[in-house]
This record gives sequence, structure tokens and C-alpha cells, in this order.
Amino acid sequence: MHFDLTDLRLYLNILDSGNITAGAARSHLSLAAASARIRAMESSLGIDFLARGRRGVTPTPAGKALAQHARLLLQQAEHLQQELTEYANGVKGQVRLLCNTTAITEYLPELLADVLRAHPNLDIDLQELPSARITHALRQGAADLGIVSDAVDTHPLQTLPFRDDPLVLIIPRDHPLADIETPGFSDTLRHDYVGLAANSALAVYLEEQALHAGIRMQIRIRAQGFDGVIRMVSRGAGLAIVPLAAIQRRAGDQPFKSIALKEDWAQRKLLLCARSFTDLPVYARALLQALLTE
Repeated sequence: MHFDLTDLRLYLNILDSGNITAGAARSHLSLAAASARIRAMESSLGIDFLARGRRGVTPTPAGKALAQHARLLLQQAEHLQQELTEYANGVKGQVRLLCNTTAITEYLPELLADVLRAHPNLDIDLQELPSARITHALRQGAADLGIVSDAVDTHPLQTLPFRDDPLVLIIPRDHPLADIETPGFSDTLRHDYVGLAANSALAVYLEEQALHAGIRMQIRIRAQGFDGVIRMVSRGAGLAIVPLAAIQRRAGDQPFKSIALKEDWAQRKLLLCARSFTDLPVYARALLQALLTE
């Protein structure tokens, strides 16, 4: 059975008008072309769909079944066309956005809420991953946009600056390191840390830096989110490394000491990246524009 949408529209136009000539005219086909299409439909299954008479045509029982299904199929095709047109016009769509820990917790919640409010038919599939996995997913076409640290290789992706994202060391005020003006990262690795969840992108990043220094981090406890980490450090549970943005978000006097890290890897910048910004769907470009203008 090889029917296309033109065949089905023609068949319904013939039934609605009562004869092949009028049905062909409604379908913008010649009588010969319309007749050939109907004959091909019938011969493909060896079934007559139309009973032909001097006063026109009427559907056979098989023709009535065909008409019922044809109307449903054409209705679904129309809905499909309408929905795809909405996607093409940027009215409706889903963007897959992959981000590292800082972006997803410190910079994006309010921003993305504003985007969703401004675009009621836009959905965002948001996921936290380490930066290296984000760039891999983008290269494979598994996501539309990513926000990554500039420490990872982004070739051949396109990138745009998003935020400065320096990391800082926070220390309880009564901790032995609190009296040292600028302790190095390797100096801190002899002490207990409060860490993020083991699968957190930043936790993975920090533990990689410790291994590069030849020492494994001593994680005494892990907390969900920067707020939990900061509160535990404030009560003396250990050291922690968090984005400066997480500290700046907290008002008032802090019950801990905050120290800028000297290491190059701590002077991070966040980058927006995609396989091609110009090839993004319209709805994904709307999100990109919001991220760039914020």
C-alpha cells in the first residue's frame, strides 16, 4: 500500500463532491491525473474504494473505512505541520542546556526563570555535568548549549564569555590556617575538607587538581550545594573551596575567613558554547540571547 497525503486528500474531495471530476478540481489535479491516482490506490490492494454510477461515485465498504482513516491521518498531518511551524518560528521548543556546578546553582536559577516566564512555550532540559563531559556531549550533538569552565578544551566548538568565576578558599576563623595570609592549595590538602556531593562537577574538578598536586583531598563530609558547605565550614567542620559568587550572595559578617586562591586553575571563567551559534534553532537562540544580555 503506497498512499500519500495527496492521494488521501483527493479521495476525500471526490467523496465530498460526489464525482471524480469535481474532486480532481478541488485537489488542483487534472481529471486524468486524478483518475490514475484512484486506480493506483485500488490496484495496490486489489480492492475497489469507489462504486461508479451514472450519477457519480459512492464509497464501497472498504472505501468507507479508507475515508475514516484518511480523515484522521490528514488531521494528524495538519497538527504536525502546525506544531513544526511553531518550532520553526521559535514559538515552541525544548533546549537542552548542560552546565557546571557554579553556573547551575549561582547564575542560572533566576535567569532561567525569567526566560521561561517570557517564553511560555519554551522548555529547558537542564543538567549538571563536569565541563569535559559537556564539551563531549556538544561535539556529539547531544545538547544545544553548554556552560563550561575555560580550563577544558573546547575545540572545535564555538564559545562566548559568560561570567568570571574565581574560586576561593573558606576557613573557620579558629582553624590553624586562618593565621596564614595566603596558604597555597597544596598546603590545605593536609587538612580536612567539607566537599560537595561526589558527582558534583566542581567536586570532580577539585579532586583532579589535588591529584595533580600529588595528594588526595581528605573529604570529611559532603554537603548538597554551596549553602550547606558554607554553613558547615562556618561551624568548624573543615575547609572548603567554593565560587566567589556563592560568598557574595551571603550578606552580613561571615563566621569564616575567605581567601583568594593563587593557582591559575582557580581563576576560572565560564564560557557559553555550542557546535554553532548560528545553526541553533530559533528557540535555542532566544535562550542564548537571554544568557548573553543578562
